[in-house]
Amino acid sequence: MRNLPVLLLLCVAVCSARPLEGAARDKDNSMDLVQHYLENYYNLAKDVEKFVRRKDSSPVVKKIQEMQNFLGLKVTGKLDSDTLEVMHKPRCGVPDVREFRTFPGMPKWRKTHLTYRIVNYTLDLPREAIDSAFEKALKVWEEVTPLTFSKIYEGEADIMISFAVGAHGDFFSFDGPGKSLAHAFPPGPGMNGDAHFDDDEHWTKDTSGINLFLAAAHELGHSLGLEHSKNPEALMFPVYNPLTNLARFRLSRDDVDGIQSLYGPPAASPNDPVVPTEPAPPETPAMCDPTLSFDAVSTLRGEILFFKDRYFWRKPLRTLEPGFYLISSFWPSLPSGVDAAYEDTTKDIVFIFKGNQFWAVRGSEIQAGYPRGIQTLGFPPTVRKIDAAVFDKEKRKTYFFVEDKYWRFDEKKRSMDLGFPRRIVEDFPGVGPKVDAVFESFGFFYFFSGSSQLQFDPNAKRVTHILKSNSWFNC
Repeated sequence: MRNLPVLLLLCVAVCSARPLEGAARDKDNSMDLVQHYLENYYNLAKDVEKFVRRKDSSPVVKKIQEMQNFLGLKVTGKLDSDTLEVMHKPRCGVPDVREFRTFPGMPKWRKTHLTYRIVNYTLDLPREAIDSAFEKALKVWEEVTPLTFSKIYEGEADIMISFAVGAHGDFFSFDGPGKSLAHAFPPGPGMNGDAHFDDDEHWTKDTSGINLFLAAAHELGHSLGLEHSKNPEALMFPVYNPLTNLARFRLSRDDVDGIQSLYGPPAASPNDPVVPTEPAPPETPAMCDPTLSFDAVSTLRGEILFFKDRYFWRKPLRTLEPGFYLISSFWPSLPSGVDAAYEDTTKDIVFIFKGNQFWAVRGSEIQAGYPRGIQTLGFPPTVRKIDAAVFDKEKRKTYFFVEDKYWRFDEKKRSMDLGFPRRIVEDFPGVGPKVDAVFESFGFFYFFSGSSQLQFDPNAKRVTHILKSNSWFNC
């Protein structure tokens, strides 16, 4: 969240006595709105402004599709009425999508008791109402985690809460009423953890204006380390959604899973009665667990990505320890628990497989036209999932591993080679009979099966080393 947005600027159409000029001006204003929205929340590069008024608007169209996909709209790439309506709605100032290379990971507080301080107050509500709104907002997160909060009245708190208008010292100016409501920074020292609220909004206890409790609970979710959710029922959905019955507010399952992935469930009291609970979400994998296995492994621009459940490790070759991230933090529309992945280095694209579908991603962007069915690659209908895949950059061939067999795909011809499938053990002696994941590095193929990893020399056609799956993690 270091790269929080330059907050949304909306252009207001000016009435004109000449209808044609007014219509043209309205169109320009709409395009300005779209441009600013996609720059601020979907990482549209600022140097593509020239595309907006030309037919060749593919960078903008891709970002519109990304926005529509994230916010649950029909993905058309067009500025239909539903899309423009959402763009005009008040929302959180934290972006939905960030650049792959700058995303800061999964920050969280390293302690369970946090302090907060309300630095100043809006004049829209009595002080006791404001105090109550923030206390209630923190209680929402306290009830589902081991976290506890206490208010202080002077000095530096972990979470500093303030109201401001326009520029207010963090380089992310507010933009007036009805647009970007507030923003917050992730856990950490200094300004990190702080939450800022636009005092140009009309803050209320009910839904006649912007409900302070709802906005505060959302922003404090960011202060605790949560990103935006694609689930429109979630508190962490980026667009403000006033509730008709505030008294019945409760976190969605998506919100609970997200915050508990960082901090775990609340500590049980010895006096608490034993009651049936919903199945717990999958535990966060530990990178030095000797039994650790991977769903998929791929390279990406000189780094290695290790996928496991909802997460992945990102390992630059020159650093000892990898970063650890939620898949949805980088690619919101990708599923968890992927089956296979490989990088075509000649195209700067990573292909990711789940079930009978696959996606193409370049950096943080999912390419248009995906997902596609794996049968489009030439697999027979009997193949319903891919176990592993690896690209041989010298031969421009991709190897797909399915149960105890493998296929070879010609990337130049975009078709399967004749004579396949073949048995893995015949052409990769010492490997198999089943493969969980595979990637290529330094001229070797690295095959993963359970907690074991095999270094295979494709020229000598033999296994040269047997390693633990997490040997790349400096454990």
